[in-house]
Amino acid sequence: MNIISVQELDQLIDDAVKEDKEVNKILIGYKLFSHLMKDSEFSEEVTNSALSPTQRKYKKLKIKVTTDEYQLHFKSK
Repeated sequence: MNIISVQELDQLIDDAVKEDKEVNKILIGYKLFSHLMKDSEFSEEVTNSALSPTQRKYKKLKIKVTTDEYQLHFKSK
C-alpha cells in the first residue's frame, strides 16, 4: 500500500462502513500511522480520543498500529 492522505483515509473509511456496518477497527502500519500523524486534523482527533495510546480512535473506529509498514485494513466485530 502506498502512503495515503487523511482525505483518502476518510473516503476509505466511509466506503468500508457502507459495505460493512460492523466495521469497528482500523489496522494501520506504523509508517503510515506516522505519516498520517503529521496531519493536524488527524493527529488532534487521535490524540484527544483517549488518555491511553492503546485506546486511540479515529472517526469512532479503534486504531491498532501494526508492525507492517504501510498496512491498512478494516476489521469487523
